[in-house]
Amino acid sequence: MSLTEISSAACFGGRHLQYSHVSDSNHCTMRFAIYLPPGASNDKKVPVLYWLSGLTCTDENFMQKAGALGIAAKLGLAIVAPDTSPRGDDVADADSYDLGKGAGFYLNATRMPWAKHYKMYDYVVSELPAFIEANFPVSEQRAISGHSMGGHGALSIALKNADRYSSVSAFSPICNPMSCPWGVKAFSTYLGEDTTTWQDYDSSVLLGRASKHLPMLIDQGESDNFLSEQLKPEAFVSAAEQVNYPYQLRMQKGYDHSYYFIATFIEDHLRFHAEHF
Repeated sequence: MSLTEISSAACFGGRHLQYSHVSDSNHCTMRFAIYLPPGASNDKKVPVLYWLSGLTCTDENFMQKAGALGIAAKLGLAIVAPDTSPRGDDVADADSYDLGKGAGFYLNATRMPWAKHYKMYDYVVSELPAFIEANFPVSEQRAISGHSMGGHGALSIALKNADRYSSVSAFSPICNPMSCPWGVKAFSTYLGEDTTTWQDYDSSVLLGRASKHLPMLIDQGESDNFLSEQLKPEAFVSAAEQVNYPYQLRMQKGYDHSYYFIATFIEDHLRFHAEHF
C-alpha cells in the first residue's frame, strides 16, 4: 500500500503527520494522523497508542484539541488517530450525525449497503497497525484508548484482542451499546435485527468472555449530558464485578463530554499507558 502525505508539522521536537492510503478493509481511501516523538527512528522504535475518536469526529479532533502531543513527546510514545469511518462518494451514508460517515462504531457491518465499506473493526485491529509498523519507527507494543463512540471501540476491541495491547483506557465510553439509543440504531442498521450478533461489540457483554485481564482506566464526567441515556457506566461496572475483571473507573465531578474534559485528564491516561509498555 502506498502513502500519500497530506501534512507535516514539527511539534514538541517530534512531528505530526497526516496521510491517506487505500484501505483493503474498507475499500476506500482512509486518512489517519500520527505523532512521532523526538528520537523515534528505525534504531529506536517507540510504542504506540491508538486513539479512537467519537461521533462526527475525524483524525484531527484529538490531535488538535486534546493537548496530548507534548506529553507524548516527554514519554517517548507515538500516537495514531484513524478516521472514525470510511469516506468517499460511493460510501453509504445517512442523514443523521450518529449513523454513516463519522459514525463507523468500530465494527464490521454485515448488512448492505454498509457491509461493502464499513469494516472499521478489521481496519483498527489488523490493517492499520500492520501498515503503521511497516512504515514508521514504532514497535509492536500497542495500547488503545478513545472517547465516547471511540471509548466503546477501544474497550470492545481490547477485550476481544487482549494479546495485541498492553493496556486500554477510555473517556466517556458507550459502555452498553445494546441498551442505548446510539448503539441500538447503529447495531440494527449495520448488523441487523439479530441481537446475538450485537454482543460481539458490547463491552458489558465482552467482559464475561475475556480470557485475559488488561490494565484498564476509564474517566467519566459526572456532568456529562449523555451519561444516563447513552453511556451507562453502571452496566459496565456490574458486568466487571460479576466476573472479577479489574478496572479503574473515575467519576469526575463537574466535567462534561467535551474535549475540555479530555484535555484535563489526558496526561493521566498517557502516563498510565506508558507504565504498562
